[in-house]
Amino acid sequence: MAASPTLVIGTRGSPLALAQAHETQDRLVAAHGWTVEHLPLSIIKTTGDAIQDRPLSEAGGKGLFTKELDIALLDGSIDLAVHSAKDLPTALPEGIVIAGFLPREDVRDAFISHRYRSLSDLPQGAVVGSASLRRQAQVRRLRPDLQVTLLRGNVQTRLAKLERGEVDATLLAMAGLRRLGLTDHVTTVLETDDFLPAVGQGAIAIAIRAEDERVRAALAPILDMATAHALAAERAFLTILDGSCRTPIAGHARLVGGELEIRGLVLRPDGSECLEAIRRGSPDDAAALGREAGSELRSRMPPDFLTS
Repeated sequence: MAASPTLVIGTRGSPLALAQAHETQDRLVAAHGWTVEHLPLSIIKTTGDAIQDRPLSEAGGKGLFTKELDIALLDGSIDLAVHSAKDLPTALPEGIVIAGFLPREDVRDAFISHRYRSLSDLPQGAVVGSASLRRQAQVRRLRPDLQVTLLRGNVQTRLAKLERGEVDATLLAMAGLRRLGLTDHVTTVLETDDFLPAVGQGAIAIAIRAEDERVRAALAPILDMATAHALAAERAFLTILDGSCRTPIAGHARLVGGELEIRGLVLRPDGSECLEAIRRGSPDDAAALGREAGSELRSRMPPDFLTS
């Protein structure tokens, strides 16, 4: 890979997506000594970007953020696609694989409010805005007295709506705020013991054509094995639960003393019930650990749990 091949990087056009694409670009430049000119960005508008008036769960789920990028990969318009790992559906189209993940950022959620210091400080009836069913359900679980409402848009749009007083508080991923240089907006960081993140949160996934060994070799030096183990467990957990934007599911895997630990939650949308599973074992068994945790929760769920 000493020469400088042209690799076209596909990305969505939001500020966060572009920040992630530029991080990928910069890491490839540093790893190979290439120039940015050989790693052009192709900005692709997805169906999910165009829908702002309703929850994605009502419009088709996670694939809305990946479909157009998948098409561009398969027709050769781009060579790799950069995604937020939490936006990826559990099943990818035939011919597309995840080559790997960049080193993971902060996985935690941030509580943001101009008037209140924390979720517990919000007065009864205060309005919390979020587009995530996971966040909505966990807020309702902790504070059933609050009003929880839909808040769509990119990070800057949500912060602007908060500034205008449309909601009293919102929750955003620390990883996105860090990548955008917006951590000064954070009021309180929510620890994972109290507020479990989404599967894949904080990780950048890179998708390629399954048979494209040239691109796979180019990416190899910038991919992170610890993140890959964690995501293998988390995505296997999600797959067992048939997780999508329509289900409040949280999951986080991490290396602890040489072992991989995965903790997973599934909640009723109204937060009235929450089931938890934890598995620990060898990182080499990451996917099996995730499947075991998911299977345990599925066996414990009442028949109507995922639909009520």
